[in-house]
Amino acid sequence: MSLISEYRAHTEERARLGIPPLPLTAEQAAQLIALLKENPIKEQEYLFDLFVNHISPGVDDAALEKASFLDAIIRGEATCAAIDAVEAVRILGTMLGGYNVKPMIDALAHSDKAVAEAAVLALKKTLLVYDSFDTVVDLAKSNSYAKEVLESWANAEWFTSKPTLAEKMTLTVFKVPGETNTDDLSPASEAFTRSDIPMHALSMLGSKMDDPIGTIASLKEKGNPLAYVGDVVGTGSSRKSGINSVQWHLGNDIPAVPNKRTGGVVIGGIVAPIFFNTAEDSGALPIQADVTSLEMGDVIDVYPFKGTIEKNGEVISNFSLAPNTLADEVRA
Repeated sequence: MSLISEYRAHTEERARLGIPPLPLTAEQAAQLIALLKENPIKEQEYLFDLFVNHISPGVDDAALEKASFLDAIIRGEATCAAIDAVEAVRILGTMLGGYNVKPMIDALAHSDKAVAEAAVLALKKTLLVYDSFDTVVDLAKSNSYAKEVLESWANAEWFTSKPTLAEKMTLTVFKVPGETNTDDLSPASEAFTRSDIPMHALSMLGSKMDDPIGTIASLKEKGNPLAYVGDVVGTGSSRKSGINSVQWHLGNDIPAVPNKRTGGVVIGGIVAPIFFNTAEDSGALPIQADVTSLEMGDVIDVYPFKGTIEKNGEVISNFSLAPNTLADEVRA
């Protein structure tokens, strides 16, 4: 079975469960790259989407295949009808950090001005460069593009270019009464699926309430993002898979990062400190506030900077963002 037919069958199988396909393995990525080297490319739009959006970034083995191919295109050692050198740099810029960093830095010295400028734009928003920072510093002594990247990092343009936390958020309440521990959110009995976030998230709250996944789907039909609300939220162990599941159902997709989400709002009468910190580190907005007036399905307005929660125009709860850097952390 070819990669295309195999992955389509896998996609259909997962769709029946309501979840996206797994990211490509290194072997599948290599097969995909071989198809992208053909001219003409069969099913170019589909294969391009797989290449850009269905390979995990960072230091995943498949990311090495992806970054190496893009590097070869930039160097003129490989060709692809769907990806020229400038586009290759742009795609590298979506890969967060890891194997993409060196090819982007190398591209700063490319003979084609458009490629070098694309590398500047990509690197300005790439923070996970680690020791390669020193390479950029050295290059900046003789390369204006590298100097521009350093100045951008110094001015935190990666941060200031992002939208600020909204002053008002209209949300639909998904409330779990009583205490929710991390085993409710990430059952130990399903530990073998934790690396597969969408699959593992199907087990969230399965022993706590009737049809939680169906309830979430119904509430989303109101058209608002959901807020996870509970009396006591996140007690127990520090497992990150708990917030992964919450964010899968309530958060936002991350461009070019398959099967993982960020953002989301968690409101608890009490939010366990470890869970609060994990949510905070994962890009969610955790709020500790009185939730006694919040019920499943309520539509509420949350004003993060005023520190109020309103329902039907009336203030029903007050809170303070803590720590005082929380709004910036969510923005970042």
